[in-house]
Amino acid sequence: MKQINDTELSEFLLLGFAEDAKLQPLIFGLFLSIYLVTVLGNLLLILATISDSLLHMPMYFFLSNLSFVDICFTSTTVQKMLLNIQTQSKAITNAGSITQIHFFVLLIELDILLLTVMTYHMYVAICCPLHYLVIMKRHLCGLLILVSWVVSVLYALLQSLMVLCLSFCMDLDIPHFFCELNQVVQLACSDTFLNEVVIYVAAIFLGGGPLTGLLYSYSKIFSSIRAISSVPGKYKAFSTCASHLSVVSLFYCMSLGVYLSSAVTQKLTFNFNSLCDVYCGHPHAEPFHLQSEESGPE
Repeated sequence: MKQINDTELSEFLLLGFAEDAKLQPLIFGLFLSIYLVTVLGNLLLILATISDSLLHMPMYFFLSNLSFVDICFTSTTVQKMLLNIQTQSKAITNAGSITQIHFFVLLIELDILLLTVMTYHMYVAICCPLHYLVIMKRHLCGLLILVSWVVSVLYALLQSLMVLCLSFCMDLDIPHFFCELNQVVQLACSDTFLNEVVIYVAAIFLGGGPLTGLLYSYSKIFSSIRAISSVPGKYKAFSTCASHLSVVSLFYCMSLGVYLSSAVTQKLTFNFNSLCDVYCGHPHAEPFHLQSEESGPE
């Protein structure tokens, strides 16, 4: 049997938002503006934190790290989408898809862990104000950031290597503007049971664990705020954590929305492809591996 040359079938197609060519310039301008504002705003915050000695505190240290991660996160997905719109192409290469998956998983997990670390900081500042300087020392802050990076890098590396072991068929259309892990795994022709187990286990421990700690911390924070007798004291304590709470709520709500929309899209795509196979008699495509290896006839 003749093997398929992997280098000829090593591209995914990112379908993006709209097929109408008239809408592409509008989408390009909108997302370019949002991207530039996001990058500029986060850069200014990082520069302000570095340059002003009064901002050399744990809260701003964590915030500057979160800003850096947000810059990288938006650059990982939006830059490729803008390039595809500009070049009128929907393709992303084999190496590009794995790279995007790796950094997307790394940065989104790092976002989750940093938000959890910042929640712990809020908990110490409001619930244990007398012990704040003793607990939130510089070496502890650095250790929390280091652990977050190490966990995120190892998890992203695991997911990337597992995707590399999958075999894919001819239908490589991704109904998104970036390579989302779940959707790429669903396109595989080989067994994806282990991939799905790792994804769900990681979602429980690396997603549910920080979320549980976050909810517990905020329950203690709100209890401490209610126990404050003076109204100005309550307002000051609540204003301290209000901005962080809004960012956390926005992050988790958007993540849940993206996950649910991705799951619906996968189900609709699977049902459509099944109907095509039944009524059109399409044969199953021969699988290939995502790794780029030249293969010749046996």
